[in-house]
Amino acid sequence: MILWWIGDIILLFVVFPIVVVLMKRIVTPVDRIRKTVDDILYNGVILTGELDNVPELLATTDGAVNEIAIGATRYVKRVGHLLGALGV
Repeated sequence: MILWWIGDIILLFVVFPIVVVLMKRIVTPVDRIRKTVDDILYNGVILTGELDNVPELLATTDGAVNEIAIGATRYVKRVGHLLGALGV
């Protein structure tokens, strides 16, 4: 019976504090990771709200690219005519 009491005392004053310290060392980084993941989720939701205008932006960009391509083609043709007229 005395050995049982000694075992209980060792468990209480040696093993239990070691388990508490090790758990603290595990829980602290996990808590920081959880907070970081929550921030990522929050900002990700905000970002998806900003992506609603992307299809309209793509359509506008495609139109602008087509207009620029037409203007650039006209410019290159006219420069070609000028250079041809100059004999270059």
